[in-house]
Amino acid sequence: MAALAGRHALVTGGGRGIGRAIAAALTASGAAVTVIGRGEAALKDAVATGEAAAYGIADVTDERALSAQIERAALSHGPLDILVANAGGAESAPFLETAPAQFRNMFELNVMGVVHATRAVLAGMMVRRSGRVVAIASTAGIRGYAYVSAYCAAKHAVVGLVRSLAIETAKTGVTVNAVCPGYTDTEMMQESVARIVAKTGRSPAEAVTAILKDSPLDRFIQPREVAAAVLYLCSPAAAAVTGTTLVVAGGEA
Repeated sequence: MAALAGRHALVTGGGRGIGRAIAAALTASGAAVTVIGRGEAALKDAVATGEAAAYGIADVTDERALSAQIERAALSHGPLDILVANAGGAESAPFLETAPAQFRNMFELNVMGVVHATRAVLAGMMVRRSGRVVAIASTAGIRGYAYVSAYCAAKHAVVGLVRSLAIETAKTGVTVNAVCPGYTDTEMMQESVARIVAKTGRSPAEAVTAILKDSPLDRFIQPREVAAAVLYLCSPAAAAVTGTTLVVAGGEA
């Protein structure tokens, strides 16, 4: 029997990249998965390919819209047993060229997106004394990187939020954890490579080499490898694992 049979999972940012891989892995393990995001075409495709059971459209920075979609999902497929707060994004610039507005934008997307989604499901999980909350952070949440100070600050905040919530919920049957991927082969990473090429004149291969210079593994992490870590944290076997940051980075951090 599939480990997550009968469970309802929700993945924010589930239409592409890491979120899509997580949705597929949870589905393969028996969960009914609702994916939420902003791009309807990708979300519909996730359902059409069988990687998710349903989708909803919402920006995670909009608490009211996100809560409405989560409530709708619960009415359709039952209360949420699993939340994977995956939606996020990165912007880069030297610190002195990073306006306060960029820090606020990174915080709203990467931190408040997790906060809004978690607030919508946590009370119910605690009442039922069962639940899994997994936030997709980053190695930028446990170490520093140049030129992404706003992103690093936000991802560090996500890790701090996870650790605090884990203590608050430790006796309720709910676990709260973070997965911290390193450089992962997604559309967002391809866009980063393209920006480096445009700004520096390097070839795509040279740009990739520069990005991976500190990676002992010397390759990008695959989305399915991140999904495997999430799947473990959502499984019955991880009932005693809470407040942790599971790093998937090939030895980088």
